Amino acid sequence: MAPTLDDEIDALFQAPLTEFTAARNALASRLKKAGRIEEAERVKALSKPPVSAWAVNQLYWKHRESFGQLISAVERLGKAHAEQAGGKPADVSGLLAARRDALTHLLRLADALLRDRGHGAAPDTMRRISTTLEALSTYALFSDATQVGRLTHDLDPPGFESLAALIPAAPRRDVSVQPFPKAAPRQEASPAKVAAAKARLQAAEQALREAESRFEKAKAAAEEAQERAKRLADEADAAAQRLKDAERSVEQARQDLRQRDRPPDDAAI
Repeated sequence: MAPTLDDEIDALFQAPLTEFTAARNALASRLKKAGRIEEAERVKALSKPPVSAWAVNQLYWKHRESFGQLISAVERLGKAHAEQAGGKPADVSGLLAARRDALTHLLRLADALLRDRGHGAAPDTMRRISTTLEALSTYALFSDATQVGRLTHDLDPPGFESLAALIPAAPRRDVSVQPFPKAAPRQEASPAKVAAAKARLQAAEQALREAESRFEKAKAAAEEAQERAKRLADEADAAAQRLKDAERSVEQARQDLRQRDRPPDDAAI
């Protein structure tokens, strides 16, 4: 059975980042030659994702279970916040820890994936991956989850108004992570759903603050390491110079000793 266009687009976003542009252009060209002009234009318009968004796509395709654990943790946390807002007891702290653990696990996988593919896991890249994962886990609760894995850019944490707008009567496909959005009618959000969305926003904002804190700590540690490395390099240069000076002194002393030990020549007798 021949692959569908969706299958081929999915394959684009699963491929190594360095191959994306060539593979996209080849697919668009093939579609155009087949007379599928509109589809060819849509494929041609797909942007090459930055390395951070590419890494999130790979997490979805290659580590689906771990990816799903984060979404599940955010969903359970949102429900707990809604229950708590309604006066019911809820283990919010435990669920926050579960969400944090799921995110940390995905970030470790992303770090290993980036290094394995020859990309640098810079602090800023990891921060953008963390923020995108948090945003995507929230958006995925209101959209067709089959459309994740095709990110062409990093995502920002959703604001409350955006979350409320994402609450439909049925799954909608107009989330920014899908290349061919299909608008779906929506109804007014119920108070319970709005409360749950607000809770998810609070969780996403807290995760962002934690990610920014980790980034600042990592940045400070890197700067301290650079300063220490510079000091060590300066000390090494100074030690090398002292060694050269000592070697010259030893050589001069040897020459002086040889001069003193040399027997007088016949002319001096």
